[in-house]
Amino acid sequence: MLEVRGLETYHGNIRALREVSIDVPEGKVVAILGANGAGKTTLLKTIAGALSPRAGTISFQGEDIAGVPSHKILRRGVALVPEGRSILSRMTVRENLELGAFVRRDGKVTEDMDRVMGRFPVLRQRQGQLGGSLSGGEQQMLAIARALMSAPKLLLLDEPTLGLAPLVVADIFGIIREINASGTTVLLVEQNVKQAMKVSSYTYVLETGKIVLSGPSAELAREPRIKASYLGPS
Repeated sequence: MLEVRGLETYHGNIRALREVSIDVPEGKVVAILGANGAGKTTLLKTIAGALSPRAGTISFQGEDIAGVPSHKILRRGVALVPEGRSILSRMTVRENLELGAFVRRDGKVTEDMDRVMGRFPVLRQRQGQLGGSLSGGEQQMLAIARALMSAPKLLLLDEPTLGLAPLVVADIFGIIREINASGTTVLLVEQNVKQAMKVSSYTYVLETGKIVLSGPSAELAREPRIKASYLGPS
């Protein structure tokens, strides 16, 4: 579904991504791991069109989308849930969800609104509340639900459990599994390495903008470098 080849993205004169190549097969969850500053967020933003690469290709369903404006990429079926959620705090929950569907012209928005509310019952209960009045976990659910309202084929999740309580983290990973089981492909950036490798079928590890390790998640979890750097003693 997604093929990234030789991607190079800069922040000013600083090269943040160095010849990054990844594959995200349709129907799978793929994880991107790495320390802070490794380039994970830059990679997702470049795929989503928020940043333009200086070199490389990004092919989504056979079309090169490198450098295409983000709203056009969203219309093609790639939605980003950014780190920090970025919900509109002075708009209601329902208004946030309606905004997520602004690119759609298929006449199924009402149907999908009902489906999303069913998947996130707390949002149905709080649909008239301002987004900023929700708890951190509820805001993260709203951010994911808003992205789902665009009817994405590929969902990019940037640190969806950052700063959340353990019980909420478990809920979020359950939601990721449900989303994937319903047919949406997921590219996941996550610092909860154990859970990310459990939910994903394939993992890439970024260090200083380069892919340094990759492989099936179950196999990579046994890799000494992964265990030493991310998983700790078993």
